[in-house]
Amino acid sequence: MARLGTPPDVHAAMAWLEQKSSRRVKDGMARFGIPSDCALGVGMRDIQAIATRLGRSHELAAALWKTGVYEARMMAAYVDEPAQVTVAQMDRWCREFDNWAVVDTVCFSLFDRTPHAWGRATAWSTRRSEMEKRAGFVMMACLALHNKTEADARFLRLLPLVEKGARDERNFVKKGVSWALRSIGRRSPALRTASVKLATRLAKSEDAPSRWVGKDVLRDLSRRRAAK
Repeated sequence: MARLGTPPDVHAAMAWLEQKSSRRVKDGMARFGIPSDCALGVGMRDIQAIATRLGRSHELAAALWKTGVYEARMMAAYVDEPAQVTVAQMDRWCREFDNWAVVDTVCFSLFDRTPHAWGRATAWSTRRSEMEKRAGFVMMACLALHNKTEADARFLRLLPLVEKGARDERNFVKKGVSWALRSIGRRSPALRTASVKLATRLAKSEDAPSRWVGKDVLRDLSRRRAAK
């Protein structure tokens, strides 16, 4: 492993990633719908291991993101400091999202921990770009999963956006919409009731993407209730 100085050095981090790269991992990325033209082929376990060793650094995260390398951008999500992240940075990174794995990792491990998470979730959910729009609904899912103290009312206000987003036929958007509604429905009995009601309406829609989302959510919430 390359020796890392203090503060952590982006060049050393990139050298370590190169050292851990694998043709097998890179070739396998296509199976998961992840483009490999800007990737080295490093497994997630190795990315997380070096990120842990590096520790938190807002400056390093910015430098890693600027490389444009898939694994470096994934690592940026783990080393950035949520309190230092600005709305401008979030919007800039969002515009550069080019695959679902980076979207989900950045939102799940970094962006939903910032003070700007709620505003970005609603703003991005109406974007035109597939990955930007997915990011809005992934943020909703992450807030539902991680924000344990937020009142139900705030999540109920997201449901009209979820219903509108369900009409989008693009694969990564509709899967993000489903994740958002399923996650909201798991929070409390009241939110489950509201989510099932919406999912039932979507499942009966004449719109094919809406039907897919509704049925996907109903399967998940019904299975979870039966397992209790």
